[in-house]
Amino acid sequence: MTRRIVHLSDIHFGRAKAELVEPLASAINALAPDLAVISGDLTQRARHTQFRAARAFVDRLDPPVLCVPGNHDTPLDNPFMRAASPWSRWRRWMGEDLEPRWADEEMAVIGVNTVNRWAIQSGRIGAGTRRRMAAAMTEALGDAPDGAPGRIGVIVAHHPLEHEPGERKRRTRGAGTAIDAMAAAGVDIVLTGHLHAWRAEPLSRGGAIQVQAGTALSTRQRGEENDFNLLTLDPDTIVVERYVAEGRVFLPGRRAVFVRGGEGWRSVES
Repeated sequence: MTRRIVHLSDIHFGRAKAELVEPLASAINALAPDLAVISGDLTQRARHTQFRAARAFVDRLDPPVLCVPGNHDTPLDNPFMRAASPWSRWRRWMGEDLEPRWADEEMAVIGVNTVNRWAIQSGRIGAGTRRRMAAAMTEALGDAPDGAPGRIGVIVAHHPLEHEPGERKRRTRGAGTAIDAMAAAGVDIVLTGHLHAWRAEPLSRGGAIQVQAGTALSTRQRGEENDFNLLTLDPDTIVVERYVAEGRVFLPGRRAVFVRGGEGWRSVES
């Protein structure tokens, strides 16, 4: 049975386009996905007013919402708080769980916190994070109902596991080992953000697809439109549709199609 996920990232309340907040919520609700995921950077400086706006936006969405934090969701301009209690404001406004999970009979979605509190921007996936992620995914995929074709395994993280050539931002520490762990656990898709750039293609190894969303609302667009993704998941086909802001509406843009093969997912002409 088909499942649909809306994937958005890098909302950056505190530096968001106010005129796009309502169109974004309306577009997501009109698509009526089974789940909406936000892959980090809900705020610009992790201030209470910014988290309040993020919370109000999430509450405006009709589908269930799974959020993981990004590096901007720690108090970057308060080194003491970042060291002593980096997640106190996130937990107050967005929930206690930094690595939430969601599953039904067709898919298992596991959140991974890739934020490094000691770094302003770059992320990491340490051994403990990797073990939790792999164990949670292995359990979720192994717990599919009898006779079912098996759940599609989805990871949600802020920092990408692989960058395109020429990307200036630092790569995620531990990403290579994490890719191997994800392959062993049966991960199909990794949803990320951070780079404010759209991308959808298989990882260089392991058989999974990495899908990046750009920025849904931020004024820091880095030459790209504000956007979000709609993923349509079937056991052997995944379709990624990019929705881009044109004026004050979000309209379908680029589309990528992937099919399952003997060595994982591969891209085909859409």
